[in-house]
Amino acid sequence: MVPILAGYIAYSIADRPGLVSGMIGGYLAGQIGAGFLGGIVAGLLAGYIAAWIKSWSVPEVLKPVMPIFVIPLLSTIIVGSLMQYVIGIPISNMMGGLTTWLRAMSEGSQIIFGIILGAMIAFDMGGPVNKTAFLFGVGLIEQGIYTVMGPIAVAICIPPLGMALATMMAPQKYNKEEKQAGKGAFFMGLIGITEGAIPFAAADPLKVIPSIVTGSAVGSVIAMLAGVGDPAPHGGPIVLPVVDNRIMFVVAVVVGTLITAFMVNFLKNKVSETDDIKEKEDEDLELEFDMN
Repeated sequence: MVPILAGYIAYSIADRPGLVSGMIGGYLAGQIGAGFLGGIVAGLLAGYIAAWIKSWSVPEVLKPVMPIFVIPLLSTIIVGSLMQYVIGIPISNMMGGLTTWLRAMSEGSQIIFGIILGAMIAFDMGGPVNKTAFLFGVGLIEQGIYTVMGPIAVAICIPPLGMALATMMAPQKYNKEEKQAGKGAFFMGLIGITEGAIPFAAADPLKVIPSIVTGSAVGSVIAMLAGVGDPAPHGGPIVLPVVDNRIMFVVAVVVGTLITAFMVNFLKNKVSETDDIKEKEDEDLELEFDMN
Protein backbone atom coordinates (compact mmCIF):
# COMPACT_ATOMS: atom_id res chain seq x y z
CA MET A 1 0.00 0.00 0.00
CA VAL A 2 2.76 2.47 0.94
CA PRO A 3 4.72 2.01 -2.35
CA ILE A 4 1.53 2.56 -4.36
CA LEU A 5 0.70 5.70 -2.37
CA ALA A 6 4.22 7.10 -2.83
CA GLY A 7 4.31 6.18 -6.51
CA TYR A 8 1.12 7.99 -7.36
CA ILE A 9 2.04 11.06 -5.34
CA ALA A 10 5.21 11.25 -7.45
CA TYR A 11 3.19 10.55 -10.60
CA SER A 12 0.83 13.44 -9.82
CA ILE A 13 3.83 15.80 -9.66
CA ALA A 14 6.18 14.59 -12.41
CA ASP A 15 4.02 12.24 -14.49
CA ARG A 16 5.42 8.83 -15.49
CA PRO A 17 9.14 9.65 -14.93
CA GLY A 18 8.41 9.99 -11.20
CA LEU A 19 6.40 6.79 -10.78
CA VAL A 20 9.26 4.29 -10.38
CA SER A 21 11.32 6.36 -7.96
CA GLY A 22 8.20 7.11 -5.93
CA MET A 23 7.28 3.44 -5.60
CA ILE A 24 10.84 2.43 -4.70
CA GLY A 25 11.04 5.26 -2.15
CA GLY A 26 7.72 4.10 -0.70
CA TYR A 27 8.97 0.52 -0.51
CA LEU A 28 12.07 1.67 1.37
CA ALA A 29 9.86 3.71 3.71
CA GLY A 30 7.91 0.56 4.52
CA GLN A 31 11.06 -1.49 5.06
CA ILE A 32 12.56 1.13 7.36
CA GLY A 33 9.34 1.38 9.36
CA ALA A 34 8.53 4.95 8.34
CA GLY A 35 4.97 3.92 7.41
CA PHE A 36 2.49 6.12 5.56
CA LEU A 37 4.21 9.33 6.61
CA GLY A 38 7.48 8.07 5.13
CA GLY A 39 5.61 7.06 1.98
CA ILE A 40 4.15 10.54 1.60
CA VAL A 41 7.58 12.14 2.06
CA ALA A 42 9.14 9.68 -0.42
CA GLY A 43 6.43 10.41 -2.98
CA LEU A 44 6.85 14.16 -2.67
CA LEU A 45 10.64 13.89 -2.90
CA ALA A 46 10.49 11.59 -5.92
CA GLY A 47 7.99 13.81 -7.71
CA TYR A 48 9.85 17.07 -7.22
CA ILE A 49 13.28 15.55 -7.90
CA ALA A 50 12.01 13.95 -11.12
CA ALA A 51 10.40 17.25 -12.15
CA TRP A 52 13.67 19.05 -11.44
CA ILE A 53 15.66 16.59 -13.58
CA LYS A 54 13.07 16.98 -16.35
CA SER A 55 13.86 20.69 -16.44
CA TRP A 56 17.52 20.09 -17.29
CA SER A 57 18.80 21.15 -20.70
CA VAL A 58 20.35 18.07 -22.29
CA PRO A 59 21.75 17.24 -25.75
CA GLU A 60 19.18 16.19 -28.35
CA VAL A 61 20.62 12.68 -28.43
CA LEU A 62 19.70 12.15 -24.75
CA LYS A 63 16.14 13.53 -24.88
CA PRO A 64 14.47 10.28 -26.02
CA VAL A 65 15.94 8.27 -23.12
CA MET A 66 15.49 10.90 -20.40
CA PRO A 67 11.89 10.01 -19.37
CA ILE A 68 12.29 6.24 -19.69
CA PHE A 69 15.77 5.69 -18.25
CA VAL A 70 17.78 8.69 -17.03
CA ILE A 71 15.13 10.45 -14.93
CA PRO A 72 13.83 7.28 -13.21
CA LEU A 73 17.39 6.07 -12.54
CA LEU A 74 18.75 9.34 -11.15
CA SER A 75 15.66 10.17 -9.11
CA THR A 76 15.59 6.63 -7.67
CA ILE A 77 19.24 6.87 -6.60
CA ILE A 78 18.68 10.27 -4.96
CA VAL A 79 15.39 9.37 -3.25
CA GLY A 80 16.65 5.96 -2.18
CA SER A 81 19.79 7.46 -0.65
CA LEU A 82 17.82 10.14 1.19
CA MET A 83 15.29 7.66 2.56
CA GLN A 84 17.93 5.12 3.57
CA TYR A 85 20.56 7.38 5.08
CA VAL A 86 19.06 10.80 5.87
CA ILE A 87 15.33 11.11 6.56
CA GLY A 88 13.97 7.57 6.70
CA ILE A 89 15.22 6.71 10.19
CA PRO A 90 14.02 9.96 11.86
CA ILE A 91 10.56 9.44 10.35
CA SER A 92 10.60 5.81 11.47
CA ASN A 93 11.55 6.89 14.99
CA MET A 94 8.75 9.45 15.03
CA MET A 95 6.17 6.85 13.91
CA GLY A 96 7.53 4.42 16.48
CA GLY A 97 7.27 7.10 19.14
CA LEU A 98 3.63 7.74 18.24
CA THR A 99 2.84 4.04 18.47
CA THR A 100 4.63 3.73 21.82
CA TRP A 101 2.72 6.75 23.09
CA LEU A 102 -0.58 5.18 22.03
CA ARG A 103 0.34 1.96 23.82
CA ALA A 104 1.14 3.92 26.98
CA MET A 105 -2.15 5.83 26.75
CA SER A 106 -4.09 2.57 26.32
CA GLU A 107 -3.02 1.57 29.83
CA GLY A 108 -4.41 4.78 31.36
CA SER A 109 -7.79 6.50 31.32
CA GLN A 110 -10.23 5.03 28.79
CA ILE A 111 -11.81 8.44 28.29
CA ILE A 112 -8.52 10.15 27.44
CA PHE A 113 -7.47 7.23 25.24
CA GLY A 114 -10.80 7.36 23.40
CA ILE A 115 -10.47 11.11 22.85
CA ILE A 116 -6.96 10.68 21.45
CA LEU A 117 -7.95 7.86 19.07
CA GLY A 118 -11.03 9.69 17.79
CA ALA A 119 -9.18 12.97 17.35
CA MET A 120 -6.31 11.30 15.48
CA ILE A 121 -8.69 9.52 13.11
CA ALA A 122 -10.57 12.72 12.24
CA PHE A 123 -7.72 15.22 12.29
CA ASP A 124 -6.26 14.61 8.83
CA MET A 125 -8.96 12.32 7.38
CA GLY A 126 -6.86 9.49 6.00
CA GLY A 127 -3.46 11.16 6.36
CA PRO A 128 -0.47 9.97 8.40
CA VAL A 129 -1.96 10.83 11.81
CA ASN A 130 -5.14 8.94 10.91
CA LYS A 131 -3.15 5.98 9.60
CA THR A 132 -1.00 5.80 12.75
CA ALA A 133 -4.10 5.35 14.94
CA PHE A 134 -5.72 3.01 12.41
CA LEU A 135 -2.67 0.75 12.06
CA PHE A 136 -2.30 0.71 15.85
CA GLY A 137 -5.83 -0.70 16.09
CA VAL A 138 -5.19 -3.19 13.28
CA GLY A 139 -2.04 -4.39 15.03
CA LEU A 140 -4.02 -5.14 18.20
CA ILE A 141 -6.58 -7.14 16.20
CA GLU A 142 -3.77 -9.56 15.36
CA GLN A 143 -3.26 -10.01 19.11
CA GLY A 144 -6.95 -10.74 19.67
CA ILE A 145 -7.71 -7.29 21.14
CA TYR A 146 -10.76 -5.82 19.38
CA THR A 147 -11.84 -3.09 21.80
CA VAL A 148 -9.41 -0.54 20.37
CA MET A 149 -10.48 -1.05 16.77
CA GLY A 150 -14.11 -0.65 17.89
CA PRO A 151 -13.78 3.04 18.85
CA ILE A 152 -11.62 3.60 15.77
CA ALA A 153 -14.32 2.03 13.58
CA VAL A 154 -16.83 4.47 15.07
CA ALA A 155 -14.59 7.51 14.62
CA ILE A 156 -13.78 6.64 11.00
CA CYS A 157 -17.28 7.27 9.69
CA ILE A 158 -18.29 10.29 11.79
CA PRO A 159 -16.56 13.06 9.74
CA PRO A 160 -18.27 12.23 6.41
CA LEU A 161 -21.62 11.33 7.99
CA GLY A 162 -21.54 14.47 10.15
CA MET A 163 -20.82 16.74 7.20
CA ALA A 164 -23.47 15.03 5.08
CA LEU A 165 -26.03 15.60 7.84
CA ALA A 166 -24.87 19.21 8.26
CA THR A 167 -25.57 20.00 4.59
CA MET A 168 -29.08 18.58 4.96
CA MET A 169 -29.81 20.41 8.23
CA ALA A 170 -28.64 23.85 7.07
CA PRO A 171 -28.37 23.90 3.26
CA GLN A 172 -28.26 27.71 3.28
CA LYS A 173 -24.77 27.51 4.80
CA TYR A 174 -23.29 25.50 1.93
CA ASN A 175 -22.76 26.24 -1.74
CA LYS A 176 -23.86 24.00 -4.59
CA GLU A 177 -20.58 22.05 -4.72
CA GLU A 178 -20.62 21.41 -0.97
CA LYS A 179 -24.22 20.22 -1.01
CA GLN A 180 -23.33 17.83 -3.81
CA ALA A 181 -20.26 16.68 -1.87
CA GLY A 182 -22.53 16.03 1.09
CA LYS A 183 -24.41 13.37 -0.87
CA GLY A 184 -21.17 11.61 -1.70
CA ALA A 185 -19.92 11.98 1.87
CA PHE A 186 -22.98 10.14 3.17
CA PHE A 187 -22.25 7.02 1.14
CA MET A 188 -18.52 7.24 1.87
CA GLY A 189 -19.33 7.39 5.58
CA LEU A 190 -21.49 4.27 5.33
CA ILE A 191 -18.54 2.30 3.96
CA GLY A 192 -15.99 3.81 6.34
CA ILE A 193 -14.10 6.25 4.13
CA THR A 194 -13.12 9.25 6.26
CA GLU A 195 -11.85 11.12 3.19
CA GLY A 196 -15.46 12.02 2.36
CA ALA A 197 -15.08 15.03 4.66
CA ILE A 198 -11.99 16.39 2.91
CA PRO A 199 -13.81 18.79 0.49
CA PHE A 200 -15.44 20.53 3.45
CA ALA A 201 -12.22 20.70 5.49
CA ALA A 202 -10.32 22.07 2.50
CA ALA A 203 -12.91 24.82 1.98
CA ASP A 204 -13.25 25.86 5.64
CA PRO A 205 -10.64 24.10 7.83
CA LEU A 206 -10.95 26.32 10.92
CA LYS A 207 -14.62 25.43 11.35
CA VAL A 208 -14.82 21.94 9.92
CA ILE A 209 -11.76 20.26 11.46
CA PRO A 210 -12.59 21.16 15.11
CA SER A 211 -16.15 19.95 14.50
CA ILE A 212 -15.24 16.58 13.04
CA VAL A 213 -12.50 16.05 15.64
CA THR A 214 -14.96 16.77 18.46
CA GLY A 215 -17.63 14.47 17.03
CA SER A 216 -15.20 11.63 16.41
CA ALA A 217 -13.63 12.01 19.86
CA VAL A 218 -17.03 11.83 21.58
CA GLY A 219 -18.13 8.85 19.48
CA SER A 220 -14.86 7.08 20.20
CA VAL A 221 -15.18 7.64 23.95
CA ILE A 222 -18.73 6.24 23.99
CA ALA A 223 -17.57 3.16 22.10
CA MET A 224 -14.53 2.77 24.37
CA LEU A 225 -16.59 2.95 27.59
CA ALA A 226 -19.21 0.57 26.16
CA GLY A 227 -16.59 -2.01 25.18
CA VAL A 228 -17.43 -1.95 21.48
CA GLY A 229 -15.16 -4.38 19.64
CA ASP A 230 -14.37 -4.71 15.96
CA PRO A 231 -12.45 -7.75 14.65
CA ALA A 232 -12.41 -6.32 11.12
CA PRO A 233 -9.60 -3.95 10.04
CA HIS A 234 -12.09 -1.36 8.83
CA GLY A 235 -14.76 0.97 10.14
CA GLY A 236 -18.15 2.53 9.53
CA PRO A 237 -21.62 0.95 9.44
CA ILE A 238 -20.40 -1.54 6.84
CA VAL A 239 -18.70 -3.52 9.65
CA LEU A 240 -21.83 -3.57 11.84
CA PRO A 241 -22.51 -7.30 11.22
CA VAL A 242 -19.20 -8.30 12.86
CA VAL A 243 -18.85 -5.79 15.73
CA ASP A 244 -19.45 -6.57 19.39
CA ASN A 245 -22.16 -4.53 21.18
CA ARG A 246 -23.85 -3.34 17.99
CA ILE A 247 -26.39 -1.16 19.76
CA MET A 248 -23.70 0.97 21.39
CA PHE A 249 -21.77 1.07 18.12
CA VAL A 250 -24.82 2.66 16.48
CA VAL A 251 -25.39 4.98 19.46
CA ALA A 252 -21.77 6.16 19.34
CA VAL A 253 -21.94 6.83 15.59
CA VAL A 254 -25.25 8.69 15.87
CA VAL A 255 -24.12 10.87 18.79
CA GLY A 256 -20.79 11.72 17.15
CA THR A 257 -22.48 12.49 13.84
CA LEU A 258 -25.03 14.80 15.49
CA ILE A 259 -22.33 16.64 17.45
CA THR A 260 -20.31 17.21 14.28
CA ALA A 261 -23.32 18.45 12.31
CA PHE A 262 -24.64 20.79 15.02
CA MET A 263 -21.19 22.17 15.85
CA VAL A 264 -20.14 22.92 12.28
CA ASN A 265 -23.49 24.53 11.48
CA PHE A 266 -23.22 26.64 14.62
CA LEU A 267 -19.76 27.84 13.55
CA LYS A 268 -20.49 28.39 9.86
CA ASN A 269 -22.20 31.46 8.43
CA LYS A 270 -24.85 31.53 5.74
CA VAL A 271 -23.46 31.52 2.20
CA SER A 272 -23.09 35.17 1.13
CA GLU A 273 -25.32 36.77 -1.49
CA THR A 274 -22.25 37.24 -3.68
CA ASP A 275 -21.67 33.49 -3.67
CA ASP A 276 -25.36 32.88 -4.41
CA ILE A 277 -25.27 35.26 -7.39
CA LYS A 278 -22.06 33.69 -8.71
CA GLU A 279 -23.57 30.22 -8.34
CA LYS A 280 -26.69 31.27 -10.28
CA GLU A 281 -24.54 32.88 -12.99
CA ASP A 282 -22.56 29.65 -13.33
CA GLU A 283 -25.82 27.68 -13.64
CA ASP A 284 -27.12 30.11 -16.29
CA LEU A 285 -23.85 29.81 -18.20
CA GLU A 286 -24.04 26.00 -18.10
CA LEU A 287 -27.64 26.14 -19.32
CA GLU A 288 -26.65 28.49 -22.14
CA PHE A 289 -23.91 26.11 -23.27
CA ASP A 290 -26.33 23.17 -23.13
CA MET A 291 -28.88 25.01 -25.30
CA ASN A 292 -26.20 25.84 -27.86
